[in-house]
Amino acid sequence: MTTEESPEPRPASASPGTPSRRALIGWGGAGLALGAAAAGGAVAAARTGDDAAPAAAGAAVAFHGAHQAGIATPVQDRLHFAAFDVETDDRDAFVAMLKDWTAAARRMTAGKAVGDGAYGGLAEAPPDDTGEALGLKPSRLTLTIGFGPSLFDRFGLAGRRPEALVDLPQFAGDNLDRARSGGDLCVQACADDPQVAVHAIRNLARIGFGKVSVRWSQLGFGKTSSTTPEAQTPRNLMGFKDGTRNIAGTETDRLKKFVWVGEKDVDANSAWMTGGSYLVARRIRMHIETWDRTSLQEQEDIFGRDKGEGAPVGKAKERDEPFLKAMLPDAHVRLAHPDSNHGATLLRRGYSFTDGTDGLGRLDAGLFFLAYQRDVREGFIPVQRNLATDALNEYIQHVGSAIFAVPPGVRDADDWWGRALFSSSATKG
Repeated sequence: MTTEESPEPRPASASPGTPSRRALIGWGGAGLALGAAAAGGAVAAARTGDDAAPAAAGAAVAFHGAHQAGIATPVQDRLHFAAFDVETDDRDAFVAMLKDWTAAARRMTAGKAVGDGAYGGLAEAPPDDTGEALGLKPSRLTLTIGFGPSLFDRFGLAGRRPEALVDLPQFAGDNLDRARSGGDLCVQACADDPQVAVHAIRNLARIGFGKVSVRWSQLGFGKTSSTTPEAQTPRNLMGFKDGTRNIAGTETDRLKKFVWVGEKDVDANSAWMTGGSYLVARRIRMHIETWDRTSLQEQEDIFGRDKGEGAPVGKAKERDEPFLKAMLPDAHVRLAHPDSNHGATLLRRGYSFTDGTDGLGRLDAGLFFLAYQRDVREGFIPVQRNLATDALNEYIQHVGSAIFAVPPGVRDADDWWGRALFSSSATKG
């Protein structure tokens, strides 16, 4: 859990597609025609490009672009994140599923139903769409896909695994649940309406039936980091402002330096990642009950900021430059700050979660940490190691973990998620 490291992402614009013809066996069947599904449309929303302004409430965010939406896009209010295991050894079937997923994502992010919709089709076949988002606005839905290290053990992809897609090491204090960790691929659904986000993951899981299965998922609310610095900094479940120094979506130079994979970062086998990013997802349990019995002074000393304004120790305003030496040596802000990590900076899109109780009368609640970076070996890994002595560790524990290679954006109506990776040349090695 780090509060001092990331710039803000930029919004994307929407390029919705027109409906495709539904196959007799339904949307989840083989051979969906992508060309028809994506032939242009005009539901529009935010402008294209990372420097776009946030889309209006309820509007659509562009699906097509050089980078996937949901990274530098202004952070939405709700999250449904799902990690999947691959269940098939049939490469062609898996590629067909990725194409079907892309076509469905293109429509859902534009506020349209999947395929021919939830009703009015053949009575003998399941509808193409599950229907719970009927009548709802796009709600700035973004869908972002990533590929886990284990995917590269399949489909002849071993030689295409980027060097930066490393297995995360064990960190001090980790108590990871294997059932909430890893995954061959992931989809991050963010929206301002939770039903829209859940609908998106549900439909992708349905389309993928027989090819993939959900390994674990996480619902999130109350974004804990903002990519729009002019907006008020959100607070985490400990009551402190989180992500004050997060990278902004308008900060083109910082995004290029810290978030997007560049041509110099890849070789011939991993060139498919150019324009992409690396995602670390961590489920961080907060010991809420213990924290709530801690004095205000100790809470502020632990973070290195005051709880009201969010100002760093000795300063008056939240965004005043912190004087790290004025903080205790184990203060969270001091240890997480780029100046304490050789400049390492992450783009964060975390969310709070609460998943009932743990069976002992305590809330199962905390932070679902999501961080994008150009290289985890220079980003999350050194920062997390530096947090080994963080005073905050007494009140939190990392219980879930995953890393994914997030490819560049879908360029146009003929493109699809993972196309460059799964092209004929990409299957050698």
